[in-house]
Order: sequence, then structure tokens, then C-alpha cells
Amino acid sequence: MDSYGDLVAADDVLLFVNAAITSTGQREFHSDADEQRLSLDFLHAYMLGNYRDLYAGVLALDINDHNAALIIRRLLETPGEATVEQRRNEGRLIAARLAVLPPQRVYALFDALRRAGVNNRRTRAIMRDWLSGRRDLAFDAVKYRSGLKRALRHAHLAPATEELGTFVFAPTTRPHYATPLLEAWRRAHYEQAALYELPYTAAEGFAARHGIPRDVFLERIAPRMTRLETLRLQESAHGRRAAGVAADLAAMPLTRLATYVLSLPVEDRRRRRTELTGALEAAAGRVAGAHRGSWGRVTAVLDDSFSASGSVHKRRRPLAVALACHHLLAALAGDYTALWTSGRTDALLTRPYGPTPLGRRLLDALDTAPSRLVIVSDGWDNAPPGLAAEVLRIWRTRLDPDRRTSIVHLNPVYDAADFDVRRLSPTVPTAGIRDAEDLPALVELAQFAEGRTGLSELAAYMDARAARMTTGRHPQEEAR
Repeated sequence: MDSYGDLVAADDVLLFVNAAITSTGQREFHSDADEQRLSLDFLHAYMLGNYRDLYAGVLALDINDHNAALIIRRLLETPGEATVEQRRNEGRLIAARLAVLPPQRVYALFDALRRAGVNNRRTRAIMRDWLSGRRDLAFDAVKYRSGLKRALRHAHLAPATEELGTFVFAPTTRPHYATPLLEAWRRAHYEQAALYELPYTAAEGFAARHGIPRDVFLERIAPRMTRLETLRLQESAHGRRAAGVAADLAAMPLTRLATYVLSLPVEDRRRRRTELTGALEAAAGRVAGAHRGSWGRVTAVLDDSFSASGSVHKRRRPLAVALACHHLLAALAGDYTALWTSGRTDALLTRPYGPTPLGRRLLDALDTAPSRLVIVSDGWDNAPPGLAAEVLRIWRTRLDPDRRTSIVHLNPVYDAADFDVRRLSPTVPTAGIRDAEDLPALVELAQFAEGRTGLSELAAYMDARAARMTTGRHPQEEAR
């Protein structure tokens, strides 16, 4: 049986995991960026100082990229505080996590280590191994040349080839490159056609230099754009299709797709209902996979109150997570009921509006006699305040003490003041969520927040996730 200290440690780890999933140090609806950063920095320092092994193990969970990079940086900054065995385990976790981080995030991490003067042997070895594992360093040299150059210098590494070294450190001194992509970059300085052989972000600067009209450039560069670049461009067009750019919505990740759908005016959503609904259902089906239809009778309470509008940095992000979870739960359930806090029944047209009557919606949800109840909300129950907590308390202690109905609260917003995501009730487990794709794993993780399992079970779960990540493909990995 776990000791009291072990139970406290388990609570501390779960609190940190919730923060690492939801917070990116940016402004949220109820707290500004400074509050978010200070709160998050404290948790990182606390975890590193008290639970170094578990702190490193969090890299194997579904935390966001911002916090993964912070964990890696803090581990590499403090090698003297770790044993040989800890450094070995940390090295494996760091390498596995770096392999699935976006390359721009990794180069930014390496640059942060450079600015902090972190240049120990382990750091240099990790940088060397990551760079040697890149599929196409010529691509990196064109798209992330400054980051690559600083990384090579900081780690005292020689470029893979003499030609690559010339391109990274003195790109305009060579009259010709044998590598096609490097040669295209050289020719793009004076030949417009060559820029369409480059990655979108590199070609964009050349297009501006040559004075190419934006619509002409986008139409011709479209085949070179990644899925996320295409979707991001459509989002920035505020719902209007960018000329010559048409994203394959059915192939988009579920939460990104939900974000895009919510960026569209309501009239556009109505007009494109079949297309958008089909894309959301296809994305949800891919995430559900073999578990489709296996969750039995599921009811969801989904928060579309005004606070779901997020912040200037995360516009409509909480609502996008709720919309994505709605479609994923519909795919996972055998029998599904969705209840939005606003009372709306058309998920595609949802928008952030009004107060948060979670308590009333929970009463409606429990009337459906679900085997599983999932609540997706920032936890600010205010119509009337406290009703949701009282409903859940009475349900758990008096009406369903045997827990025939499984209840979990998923919260997409970090509450900086409480160093955690805001909870509805101590009788119901709460887990932070950033992407709906992580919902099945988070529902599994939430069992540890109920207090019925302790540190030993949590550590075993994290060890299993670490083993899975370090021996195979991590579920977050996406094509470049």
C-alpha cells in the first residue's frame, strides 16, 4: 500500500501533468501571460527538485510541445544533480521526444541552451544524434538555416558534407551546388521559377523579393506546402479560401480541423455543412480506430459558454477542443448524447456565448443513464455557481456510490492561480486536455486522479508509456 508521502507525490505529478498538457505560458481567458509563465515555471522547478525521475517520465505522456521543450532544457541544464542511471534514462526519453517535436521547436530549444551556456558532453551528444537522424539536412539548411548554423557551432559539430557546410556558413560564395534543393535556393535569387522548388516558408521571401503577386505565388507553391501550412493559410484568410490553396480537410488532424471550422463564419459553415461534417467525422474515425463504437452509452456535457472563446493567443481553442471531443466521443460510443451548455443542438454552428450552467446540464446528462459521462469544460460553473459540484457530490455519495456511471472531467484551460486545471468536484477526476486526439489516453490517466490508485500504479503506467515511446513510433509523430 502506498504511504501518505507516495499519495502526495502522485497528486503532485498529476497536477504537473495537467499543467504540462494545457498551459503554454500564454494568456488565457481568466489569467494573463505573466501569471501563466510564473505558475508554470514554479511547477517545473518544484518537480525537477523533488521528483526528477517522474519529471523526466512526463516526457512520455501527451503533454504539449512547449512543456516538453522546457523539461528537456531543465534536465540538460542540471546534469550534476542526476545519477549515472538517471542520465541514461533521461537520455533515452529526451532522444525519443526530440524525434517527434517539430524541427523548429527543436532548433529553438538548442538555441535556448546555447544562450544559457549549456554545453556539457551530454547536451552535445544529444544535439549530434538528433541532427544525424534528420532525414534531409539539406531541407533543414534551407528552411532552418540560422538554427542549424547555431546548433552546429554550439555542439562543435562538422557539417555532414563540405557542400552543406558551405551552404550553412557562407551560402552565396559557391557558384553551384550539386544538391538540387541547395542549388534551387541559389538560383531563386535571380530566377523566379526556381523558388517553386523550395519549401513554402523559404519561397515566400523570394516571392516578395521578386514582386510576385500573392495569389499567383500561392497557386504555384501549393504543391510544396505541408498540410498544416495549408490549413494555417486558410485559417488566416478568416474563412475565405486562399486563392489556389485548397486543403484536404479530411486528412487534417481532428483538433486542428475543429479550429479551422470555428474560424469560418456561420453562413459558410451552413453552406459547407456536408463537407465540414464529413471531414470532422472522418478525422474522428481515424482517431477512434479499432475502438470505434466500443464505449457503450456515452453522454457528453460540452462547454460553449463565452469563456470558451479563449484569448488573443488561443482564439476559440477551448471551444475547438470541445467540438473535436464531441465528434470523437460520437465515434467511440455505441449510443451517444451531446449536451452543450448553451442548449444548442447543432454542433457545427456552435459559438462561444453566454454563462456556464454546468450543473443544469449535468442533471440532464445523468437523466440519460449513461455508462460513461464526459465533461469538457474550463470548470467555471457560474449559472448558478457551485451547482455542478453539488450535483456531482450527491450523485457520487448517495445515488451512485458503486460508480456504475464512470465520470471524468476534461479541462482544456490551465488555471495559473491554482497551479492546476480548475476542478468541478473532488469526487470526480479531472485531467487537462489540449488535443481531442489524446482523449482516450487521458480518460485512462484520470483514474489516478480519483485517489483509488497511488504512486506505484502511476509510476508503472508512466514506465509503460516511456517503454512504448522509446522502442517505437510515438503517437504524436506526424509527417514533416
